[in-house]
Amino acid sequence: MTDDLTVLVEGPIGRIRLNRPKALHALTHPMCDGVIEALERWRTDPTVEAVIIDHAEGRGFCAGGDIRMLAGSGAGDGVAARAFFHAEYRMNHRLFTYPKPLVAFMDGVTMGGGVGLALPCRYRVVTENTKFAMPETGIGLFPDVGAGWYLSRLPGRMGRYLALTGDRLDGAECLALGFATHYVDADTLDEAKRRVAGTPQAIAAVLDELAAPALDAAIVARTEAIDRLFASDELEEVFAALEADDSEWAAQQLAILRTKSPQTMKVSLKLLLDGAAMPTFEDEMRQEYAVGSRVVQRHDFIEGVRAVIVDKDNAPRWDPATPEGVTGHLIDQIFAPLDEADAWTPH
Repeated sequence: MTDDLTVLVEGPIGRIRLNRPKALHALTHPMCDGVIEALERWRTDPTVEAVIIDHAEGRGFCAGGDIRMLAGSGAGDGVAARAFFHAEYRMNHRLFTYPKPLVAFMDGVTMGGGVGLALPCRYRVVTENTKFAMPETGIGLFPDVGAGWYLSRLPGRMGRYLALTGDRLDGAECLALGFATHYVDADTLDEAKRRVAGTPQAIAAVLDELAAPALDAAIVARTEAIDRLFASDELEEVFAALEADDSEWAAQQLAILRTKSPQTMKVSLKLLLDGAAMPTFEDEMRQEYAVGSRVVQRHDFIEGVRAVIVDKDNAPRWDPATPEGVTGHLIDQIFAPLDEADAWTPH
């Protein structure tokens, strides 16, 4: 077990609390292992009726994965990065298939790996503090942890828009898009957790009673524009549609996309195209692991982390530098299945 994770049983409730506040509770390999161990222990324990997942102090539920470690490993042999992905995706799959009710409290920053932790849960609670995003294309990575499954199942082209731009959603927008099941005022969270722990057979009723009227979801008003401008699965055509549109919003989105990695934007579009037809979540994770194990060692990820997280000059030099430079052959190489001995497995 790790000090970055608090695991305990309180009456009929298993509690998993992320405890790495200085890093906004970003996930490490030992944290993923700890979550899996707790879930397995409670799976057959009849006294544990439900599981609550939340975070200790600080303004983040979970900001993602251990990006600096991933980049450092990717610049070398990639072994530690692949091992992290393997464990993290096993955790995601374990949550997705878990037989007991899971309740995630997504109060604060919920990005990347934090999204993968929360979305498999049956109950997903957001607040006025929630900042939800899959911003990976900005660092030369792609929305993973099951995003190919979740984002591809959003209505219209919303998932493609979120994957490419990394747009940040507030709690009301998460509720409107189905990422959350309940919107609760942050000052009600302690009461919600206490009452869920007291009556785990009535979680839905408790959260329904405590739910606050969510504010208007701004992104809903953008649905028509998103469906029209992000209609294509070809990145060049998305750029062309944005360039041809004379609205201020389209110009803003075009400027945003021009800061992202062309390679991983194309990876993201293919991931969602494939993800919509994936038979099972296990199949999705197997593909994401194959893609992730390659992308983490490519130039754009190491350069993106340098520009955004290490040097903070926010001037990544992508290679290829344009959508046209990212060939179909390159994408096919990134998506090729791994040899059986190297492939991801759920157990």
